Amino acid sequence: MSEILFDRIALIGIGLIGSSIARDVKKLGLAKEVVISTRSPETLKRAEELELGTSYVASAADAVKDADLVIVSVPVGASEAVAKQIAPNLKPGAIVTDVGSTKASVIAQMAPHMPKHVHFIPGHPLAGTEKSGPDAGFPGLFKGRWCIFTPLAGTDAEAMARLRGFWEALGSMCDEMDPQHHDKVLAIVSHLPHIIAYNIVGTADDLEAVTESEVIKYSASGFRDFTRLAASDPTMWRDVCLHNKDAILEMLARFSEDLAYLQRAIRWGEGDKLFELFSRTRTIRRSIVQAGQDVDVPDFGRHSIDK
Repeated sequence: MSEILFDRIALIGIGLIGSSIARDVKKLGLAKEVVISTRSPETLKRAEELELGTSYVASAADAVKDADLVIVSVPVGASEAVAKQIAPNLKPGAIVTDVGSTKASVIAQMAPHMPKHVHFIPGHPLAGTEKSGPDAGFPGLFKGRWCIFTPLAGTDAEAMARLRGFWEALGSMCDEMDPQHHDKVLAIVSHLPHIIAYNIVGTADDLEAVTESEVIKYSASGFRDFTRLAASDPTMWRDVCLHNKDAILEMLARFSEDLAYLQRAIRWGEGDKLFELFSRTRTIRRSIVQAGQDVDVPDFGRHSIDK
C-alpha cells in the first residue's frame, strides 16, 4: 500500500484508462474515496459491479463536489461539455486533469471554463490497448509508460508536483512539453499508425478478389497486428482525427511522399534503396526495445496460439 495522496478523486468516464486508474488507486490505496461518473447507466452499473470506486453518480457535476483530484477520461470531442458541467462544483484548490490524446484542442475546449480557483493541468498517459469499457482496464497499465503533461503558463508548482507524484505512484515516467509539440509527436507515434491500420484493414475488406474467409484464415502476423490497432474505439479515434487535424494531415503528407519513394523503388527494382530503408526501420525497432517500451521476444511479445 502507498500513502494516501488525495482524500477524494473523481473519475469522469470509466473506460479503459479510467477503470485502470481506478484499479490502481484501489490497489495502492492512493485515495480515501473514488467517485465514478459516466453518462451511460449500463456502464455506471458495471463499474459498481466491478467495485471500481466508493460511490457512483450519473452527473459529472455531482461527482466533482469536494474532489481534490478530477480526472476527465472521455473522448476528446466531449471535453468542453464536461468542463461546462463540472466547473460550477469544483472546489478551490482542486486539480483538474485529463487523459486525452490531443492537447491543444482539449485546452481550447476546457481552459475557458475552468474557474481561477482550480489548477487545470492537461495530461496524457501513453498507455492503452485496443479494448474499451470498464472491463478492459487492469492494474499496472501505466507501469513503465510515459505520462506527458502540457501545463499552461503560470501553473502552480505544488499542484504540478502533486499530479506528477500521483502518476509516478501508478508507475509512470513523467515529462512535460508544449501542447502543439505534443500533438505533432503523437500524430506520428500514435495517430498516424492507427489511421494506416484502419485504412489497410478497410482495403482488405473491400477487395473483391479476396474473400473475407481468406483474409481471416490466412492473416499472417503483419495483417493480424494491423487489425489489433484497427479494433480500437471508433468514437475515440474519430475525435482524435477531428481534433488533431493539422498535425495528422502534415504527417499523412509526409507519409504519402515516403510511400511514393518506396513505390518507385519497388517499380524500378532498386534493391539498395529498399535494403537501406528496411535496415533503418529495423534499428528503430531495436531502439524501442532498448528503451523498455516493448520486449524482445518472438511474436511481438504475444504467446503463440496453441493448436
